[in-house]
Amino acid sequence: MPPIPGSGLAKGLAVTLRTMTKKTVTAQYPDTQPELPPRSRGVIGLFEENCTVCMLCARECPDWCIYIDSHKETVPPAAPGGRERSRNVLDRFAIDFSLCMYCGICIEVCPFDALFWSPEFEYAETDIHELTHERDKLREWMWTVPEPPALDPGAEEPKEMAAARKTADKLAAQQAQQAQQSEEGGTP
Repeated sequence: MPPIPGSGLAKGLAVTLRTMTKKTVTAQYPDTQPELPPRSRGVIGLFEENCTVCMLCARECPDWCIYIDSHKETVPPAAPGGRERSRNVLDRFAIDFSLCMYCGICIEVCPFDALFWSPEFEYAETDIHELTHERDKLREWMWTVPEPPALDPGAEEPKEMAAARKTADKLAAQQAQQAQQSEEGGTP
């Protein structure tokens, strides 16, 4: 059976009339800030104290948009008679967000938890060359990173916590035993 002429136009007008009667859901962005989901990806924040300049993030980045410069410093021995050690000191940590594809590989490969997703998304610049943000700006974004979600109360305790608790219990038992022996040995 051939379609009735003008039925497509009638269906289109019906959709338009239904849509006109509904309340709009458009957010007026500059005036109203959007409600972002928790742990949303905005920019990358740097927790500089955790960075050991291992360069894993820069090596694994598929876009090569992370720039790291460092130098070595000699640290005096911790105990007398010990040897001096050398450690890397971070001079420059920059991310070129005009190249970054926000894949998150750098955050995943960081073994020291120095990189995090920040929900900040308003970092537009008028010049593309200004999209390379140095460590000072990355550090500012670190303080906008939300707390991680709480652990599931029914979840198994992490192995690291169980090992630490076992060691602490063992030390407490040894100290209690030593205190008891000194009490018994100290009284005639």
